[in-house]
Amino acid sequence: MAWVYLVLAGALEVVWAVGLKYSEGFTRLMPSVVTAVAAAASFWLLAAALKHIPLGTGYAIWVGIGAVGTACVGMWLFQEPATAARLVCIGLIVAGIIGLKLAS
Repeated sequence: MAWVYLVLAGALEVVWAVGLKYSEGFTRLMPSVVTAVAAAASFWLLAAALKHIPLGTGYAIWVGIGAVGTACVGMWLFQEPATAARLVCIGLIVAGIIGLKLAS
């Protein structure tokens, strides 16, 4: 169950990171509320996961899911460039996440 919590925490990290963009510096109420709730839930799930997953592994995977997810959402929603270099780097992060999971 700890791994499920960790993946959900990573997904919520994407939600709150994107929410930061939509909140426009916390000047818009609803995106700000969504951002705060998603951040709190993400941290809570990460803390729950870290009861059973090593700290370094759990934190790195959480950050990796958030970074990859946020980069992909940025390319999709905000038309950020999807250059070959960006995609290769995202692939390297995914490879690192898989490697950490397999090594745990």
